[in-house]
Amino acid sequence: MPKFKTIIEPFRIHSTQSLNFPDPERREAALKEAGFNLFGLHADDVIIDLLTDSGTGAMSNRQWAGIMMGDESYAGSRSFYRFLEVVTDLTGMSEVIPTHQGRAAEWILFSSIGGPGKAILNNTHFDTTRANVEFSGAEAVDLVIPEGRDPSSEHPFKGNMDVDALDRYLTEHGRERVPLVMVTVTNNSGGGQPVSLDNLRKVRAVCDKHRVPLFLDACRFAENAYFIKTREEGQNGRSPREIAREMFRLVDGCTMSAKKDAMANIGGFLAMKDSELARRCRNLLILTEGFSTYGGMAGYDLEAVATGLEEVLEESYLRYRIRSTAYLAEKILAAGVPIVRPAGGHAVYIDAKSFLPHIPADQYPAQSLAIELYRAGGVRGVEIGSVMFGKRLKDGTETPSTMELVRLAIPRRTYTQSHIDYTAEVIADVASRAKELRGYKIVSQEPWLRHFTARFEPI
Repeated sequence: MPKFKTIIEPFRIHSTQSLNFPDPERREAALKEAGFNLFGLHADDVIIDLLTDSGTGAMSNRQWAGIMMGDESYAGSRSFYRFLEVVTDLTGMSEVIPTHQGRAAEWILFSSIGGPGKAILNNTHFDTTRANVEFSGAEAVDLVIPEGRDPSSEHPFKGNMDVDALDRYLTEHGRERVPLVMVTVTNNSGGGQPVSLDNLRKVRAVCDKHRVPLFLDACRFAENAYFIKTREEGQNGRSPREIAREMFRLVDGCTMSAKKDAMANIGGFLAMKDSELARRCRNLLILTEGFSTYGGMAGYDLEAVATGLEEVLEESYLRYRIRSTAYLAEKILAAGVPIVRPAGGHAVYIDAKSFLPHIPADQYPAQSLAIELYRAGGVRGVEIGSVMFGKRLKDGTETPSTMELVRLAIPRRTYTQSHIDYTAEVIADVASRAKELRGYKIVSQEPWLRHFTARFEPI
């Protein structure tokens, strides 16, 4: 391709969906009805929906064609064996367990290996991962490198695990306490930041030293592979597919939400090399999800996932995907708004702690900012801060999250440049009156994953 500045979409738009344009009065009413929780909004009241990139992308004509070929046999369907072939070729893992989405794979895995007295080590656990670990009774321990906790650091691989901290923890506690080490690629809670191949190799060596299995949370493996190609010394000459295969071959298993880098609207899987662990996991799958050759998915879902796993590693797509996210990041920085730097793969993360220093952590500055972006222009993002990750204490107080972020997750193959330009204008408008924003308090919440259903009131 000619080396022009503009990165064009590597596809043509085949069909469209209409947007609604709720006026400011309707948006204000919608906020109150939802208890100021953006998860509670009706999608028809949202103009630009950046709540998540999970299952919200546009599928290709090849994926839709595959849906028409779906074999809905209850056991041993043709679609399962196509799915199995693609996943096995990519990961090199012999045990593949389909699930209806990633959190189901997490629940099955941590129900099988977790429990009281255990600890799961990760660079940074995401919300459902942490909740499923803790629900089993185990402890979720984050060991990301120090740069990963600094939004302004320009480290190219801020998702890396702190290898020395990992070695110290395993030396102190051993295999008896730690049944599993996991690395999340890219590191969602830390700003969508990638993990280097060198870091994965070093983590593998530490795990081998202590005889502890290593798994990937592989939701965004393809984006991570592209970052390795473009940022890591000695990797530029390799294809994203080659790099991804090496990533998977460095680990003993993985969980996968196919709603991310498999570019499907639903689906996931759990894959591993350990046949005995796989046997226990399949028993739980049949109990909670479905038979082992569909696992909560229809045959047409299995076809869509298989095709998406092939398409996501096309270099033209990944170039467009990463550049589109960087484009929004550049626009936000130009408006004087601090973000997690450098730009992540699937999202831009606004640093609400720096942007709104007058709002204390216990008044949820990132939630305040997310609400204001919707109020100002109908843009829905999501808080990744003390609402999502704050630790509630027995005396009713909270230990705040390390970072207070608003994630603007970009659905795959869904929005055009004008949508992103509009989003940047909304952010600039809010930035011009940032000092006017005020905090919020929680008036009702659940004990697990409270950010999905909590209700708020302005302070």
